[in-house]
Amino acid sequence: MRICGIKLTHDGAIALVEDGRLVFCIEQEKRDNNPRYQTVDNLDAVVAALAQHGLNPRDIDQFVIDGWDGEDESQFQVLSGVAPLTLKGAPYVERHANGLLESLDGSGLILDDRAFPYKSYPHVTAHVASAYCTSPFANTGQPAFCLVWDGCIFPRLYHVDGRGARFLESLFPVIGQAYAAAGHYFGPYKKASRGGWDLGVAGKLMAYIALGSVDEDIVAVFQELYEEHFAADTALASRYRANITDAESSLAAVHGFFEASVVRLETKAPEDVLASFHLFLERLLVQEMTNAVRRHSFPGPQNLCIAGGCGLNIKWNSALRETGLFDAVWVPPFPNDSGSAIGAACCAMVEQQGFVPLEWSVYSGPALQIGRVPPGWEAQLCGMPELATILASNKPVVFLSGAAELGPRALGGRSILAAATSRKMKDFLNDVKFREHFRPVAPICLEDRAPDIFSPGTPDPYMLFDHQTRREWQDKIPAVVHLDGSARLQTISRHSLHEVAELIVEYEKLTGIPLLCNTSANYHGRGFFPDAAAACEWGRIEHVWCDGLLYTKTQVTQEAPADGVALTAR
Repeated sequence: MRICGIKLTHDGAIALVEDGRLVFCIEQEKRDNNPRYQTVDNLDAVVAALAQHGLNPRDIDQFVIDGWDGEDESQFQVLSGVAPLTLKGAPYVERHANGLLESLDGSGLILDDRAFPYKSYPHVTAHVASAYCTSPFANTGQPAFCLVWDGCIFPRLYHVDGRGARFLESLFPVIGQAYAAAGHYFGPYKKASRGGWDLGVAGKLMAYIALGSVDEDIVAVFQELYEEHFAADTALASRYRANITDAESSLAAVHGFFEASVVRLETKAPEDVLASFHLFLERLLVQEMTNAVRRHSFPGPQNLCIAGGCGLNIKWNSALRETGLFDAVWVPPFPNDSGSAIGAACCAMVEQQGFVPLEWSVYSGPALQIGRVPPGWEAQLCGMPELATILASNKPVVFLSGAAELGPRALGGRSILAAATSRKMKDFLNDVKFREHFRPVAPICLEDRAPDIFSPGTPDPYMLFDHQTRREWQDKIPAVVHLDGSARLQTISRHSLHEVAELIVEYEKLTGIPLLCNTSANYHGRGFFPDAAAACEWGRIEHVWCDGLLYTKTQVTQEAPADGVALTAR
């Protein structure tokens, strides 16, 4: 049984599940240096993705389109070749507590000049299905709560077990986009225009708040305004909750909340305001999750899956795990909409078989392409010991290996790697990436050594929880220590078959340090490099390693490096 899941809107992607196994997921932003959050605006992308794996649309048994905005149904305006199409889809949220798997049956999905039928499930259903079916709980048949907190909805709590999944309750009346919206009013991303949402702001704010301190007086202001605008029985809050399915009305309410905040907090430092707002939402989430779990008692293990864009907030994930409410907490590497195509395919699988496990690998993205490397680069064979020697000399390397990782974070397949031992390396990497000075650079660390260096240092293969760098290691690896002492850690087993693990093992032999800096390899504002040619064309790092070949820039202008960091040509 071949099921093709399609996410048409932002974070567009095409995924193929065959007999319970994920064959691939092609996120549009990871093709041809496309912009971040790229949509699937032409169905030819589906045909192309299938063709790259030796398939055509007639080989697919079931097409599934992820649902989107709308109370009863959604609509999509797309092209098939040059022909415009209007496709119907399921709504954003299921219509009733047991309606997660209620689908809309559609027709007229034109692929390669042929029309195909398709199904569409609510957008939140894809989040629940992708989170649970990829979890360790599915492998053992254990039940789990599932928290979905996405851009346009309140945090919604579900429960999944052998009988299916059902909605339990909304935890509190704040849409997920409220966190990013705070950046429109305070801090470096403040903007005069209040229209629309910047999908990239939330992650940047998580980094920026390390510059600030929590002020309980600010938290109290947000609590008061939360009651007045969202939660209490005021006319303002009641109107907001009644019109939550109207995106324009929700947007206006969130702007009203922050406009009132600005009046009350105009004398406060923006970094303190944003740090305090972050903690306000974290406390609200933990408190209401605690209350909800106590209200809904189920036999068996108490597990939690987290999905939706807010699942990328590593501090909130850690706070939920640290409550002690749950035996285990699972966040997939694609909790945001980058996993919605996988989730759409899982919906059809679940409808047929129940909530069974999906066989999958995080390295199921696009394969490396073959491009023409520009003049000025020499290529030679290079193994991991030789590459580790280059890294040990404080020279960063673009590292491209195998199929790309799924989700928004580089996990060693499309990474820039560097030694973490120089204080200047973080600044250098942020500089070549055109990133703000306060942005952190993540460590990728051998799993068995991580507890010695980080707290808690527990396995974290997808960078989804918060860790503190132990004091005795902060001066040894300063490039990966954030301003608040934390680290966005990725762990990898030294026995992993992925080449990045072999590289870190070799680097450890040379230096005694079991980790490297890891940041994404991409043009600014674009998805991962699809090939070595793109990385060489970018040209801001002297060495590019791609599946066994090392490309070295032959004309490099060395700047006087501080702290031994070798800078490259601009």
